[in-house]
Amino acid sequence: MNDSELAKGQTAPLDKNIFLIGFMGTGKSAVSAHLSSLYRMDIVDMDQIIARREGMSIPDIFDTHGEEYFRDLETDLLIKMQTRKNTIVSCGGGVPLRAQNIAEMKKSGRIFLLTATPQTILERVNNNDERPLLSGNKNLEFIEKLMEERRSKYEAAADVIIHTDEKSISEVCREILEHV
Repeated sequence: MNDSELAKGQTAPLDKNIFLIGFMGTGKSAVSAHLSSLYRMDIVDMDQIIARREGMSIPDIFDTHGEEYFRDLETDLLIKMQTRKNTIVSCGGGVPLRAQNIAEMKKSGRIFLLTATPQTILERVNNNDERPLLSGNKNLEFIEKLMEERRSKYEAAADVIIHTDEKSISEVCREILEHV
């Protein structure tokens, strides 16, 4: 099935939102952009919105105000999402670490966990300097450790888990749409 055939499958706007969670580099932004283009769904990239509202990059927010401040901004944005429908929300990697965030997402949509191996993630984020938690830590050991620390919370939050290794963006989108 190609993208045009995939797009024909949805005939009406969704009455809920699609929340994409997962570790950095699992494809949340790319998948949300593709779904949005196929279905004319609104898209919210939480990190981009927060950076724009704060007038600074995510690393600068962490440096200036700290991680807790940033996490509070994420929670506030999720609360505001409850009035929306037919929206794809690409969540930052730390969003599912707070129980309140999971509850807020479940009020207005389904949560999809995108996963990938540590090796795949390292390949995908290696040339990106917008990942504050990887600053000075772009190595397999650190990524494996952080992924393992977050794994149980990610899995507990997810309605559906999708492995993105060696899949095209269209294949991942197709899996999401099977479970909306």
